[in-house]
Amino acid sequence: MADPTPPLDTLEAIASYLADAFESGEADLIRAAFSAVANAPAAAELAAAAGFPRAALHDALLAGELPLDLTLAIMKVIDLYR
Repeated sequence: MADPTPPLDTLEAIASYLADAFESGEADLIRAAFSAVANAPAAAELAAAAGFPRAALHDALLAGELPLDLTLAIMKVIDLYR
């Protein structure tokens, strides 16, 4: 990821950012991406697309501890919007 904090104001931008973080395989980058997405302008769109309440998504991303069902839902969103 060239820019660690790109504008995350669309679902597509979030999907691309998370995909890049996952593809890096670096835990620190993934944690940083989770944190950035938790407070991103389009985080509510991610929550809606994943079928989870915004607050639950926010808390899980900030904690860096996503339940499996949320992780799978986010992965599906990444596949659809990237």
